[in-house]
Amino acid sequence: MKRTISQINEKIKKNKVFVMRADEFCRLVEKEGVKEAYRKVDVVTTGTFGAMCSSGVWLNFGHSNPPIKMIRVFLNNVEVYTGVAAVDGYIGATQMSLDRGIEYGGAHVIQDLLEGKEVVLRAVGYGSDCYPRKRIVTRIRLEDLNFALLQNPRNAYQRYNAATNGSNRIIYTYMGKLLPRFGNVTFSGSGELSPLQKDPQYQTIGIGTRIFLGGAIGYITGAGTQHNPENGLGTLMVQGDLKKMSTEFIRAATFTGYGSTLYVGVGLAIPLLSEEIAVNAARSDRDIETTIIDYGSSRLPRRVVRDVTYSELKSGSIEIEGKNVPTAPLSSLKKAERIADVLKDWIYSGKFLLSEPAERLPSRSSLKPLVVKRSEVVKKKEPTISISKSSIEKGLCIECGQCLGICPKGVFYQREWSIVADFSRCNGCLLCSDICPTRAIRIKV
Repeated sequence: MKRTISQINEKIKKNKVFVMRADEFCRLVEKEGVKEAYRKVDVVTTGTFGAMCSSGVWLNFGHSNPPIKMIRVFLNNVEVYTGVAAVDGYIGATQMSLDRGIEYGGAHVIQDLLEGKEVVLRAVGYGSDCYPRKRIVTRIRLEDLNFALLQNPRNAYQRYNAATNGSNRIIYTYMGKLLPRFGNVTFSGSGELSPLQKDPQYQTIGIGTRIFLGGAIGYITGAGTQHNPENGLGTLMVQGDLKKMSTEFIRAATFTGYGSTLYVGVGLAIPLLSEEIAVNAARSDRDIETTIIDYGSSRLPRRVVRDVTYSELKSGSIEIEGKNVPTAPLSSLKKAERIADVLKDWIYSGKFLLSEPAERLPSRSSLKPLVVKRSEVVKKKEPTISISKSSIEKGLCIECGQCLGICPKGVFYQREWSIVADFSRCNGCLLCSDICPTRAIRIKV
C-alpha cells in the first residue's frame, strides 16, 4: 500500500504519525524486515553537520539619508559582493578578511551577526544625482538588517570522497590536515543519517521541499552547483531566514592552510511513500560506500586509493596497503543525530509539515573541467602555530572529530560521539595544534 504526502500530513495534524530517525529505522529493518518497518513508520528524519564552503547570506542594509549606491562594502573588513542593487550584498563564507587573512572570513561575520554582535560596515559609492552619498562607516547588528537570507549554492553532498595523503610531507586541505605516507584518513558526511543517501533517486526531494536548515525551517531551491547524480554526487541548493537560525547549527570554522568555512546543519524528512523508498531509507553504514582519494598530488584526477564503507570509516581505522590507518570525521556525527531528533520533534509537535516538491531534482547531469590556457605558480604560505594552555574549550568544540585521527598517542577519543581528551598522554608533538577548525584545542609544551 502506497502513501501520499497529504495523507502523512493529515496524520501529523491528528498526532497519529510515526517518525523514526534514519539510523533507528535501519535497526528496525534489520530486526523486523522492510515490509513490517514500512507498515509502521511514516517518516524518516536525517541530518548532517559539516563544513559547507558553498554558503553565504544575502543582506539588505536599508537606505541611508542621503542615500548611497554601494559599490564596495566590507563587514569587519571582509568584502561583500555588491554587483546587484544599491544596498543589497552577498557575503560568502570563504571570503577572507583584509587584515586577518584566513583566520577570519565571511563565515565568522555570519556567526558574529547570529550571536547578536555588532559588526563594522564600511561602504563606498561613486555619487550620483539619485545616490549622492559616497561613504558610510557605521556599526550594525543582525536586527538592523531588513533582510538576511542564508542562501547556499551547494550543500549536503550525497556522497563525499574520503581523503588521505601518499606524499612525503604534511598537507593542509579542505579535508583537514593529512599526514604523510597514508598517516591518516579524514571523511565527511553522516553515512546512514545522510539526507540524500536516504532517497538517492530524489523521489521525494526537489524544488520547494521543506527542510531543517541551521536550526530553522528552510527550503530546497534547486540542485546544487556541481550536482552530479550519475556519479552519486547529488547536492542541494538551499535557503532560509538567517534571523531564525541558531549558532548551535551554524558555526564558523577555519581549516589551516585553506581558510574559513561554515559548518551548516541540514536535515530532510523523508516520507515513506512506497516500499521502494523504505528500502533506500534502510541503507545502513555497511551499505553506503565512498572512495578514498590521495590528495598528495596537486594534479587532477587524483589517485583512487580504495573504496570504503561508512561502517569501516566510523570504526576508527582502516587498512591501506597493509597498514592500519586511523580515520576521523570532519563532520559532527553527534550534531547529525541532534538535527534528526529536532526534526522528528518538530513533526510530532505539528510545527513541520511535509511539502510536495514543485519539481524533482534532476537525476542526470554532467560536469566539465575548467580548461586553463595559462597557469601561474603561486607560492603557498606556510601555516603558523599558536600555542597556549593544553585543553579543549568545550564552548568552541563542535564535536567534528578531526583530532581523532591525528594524535599518535591517543590523546583524543570519542565517548558516544562526544570528543574527550586525556592530555596526560600528550608528548608535545604539536600535530594537533592546527587541526581544530574552531580553534578549540589549546596546547602548551
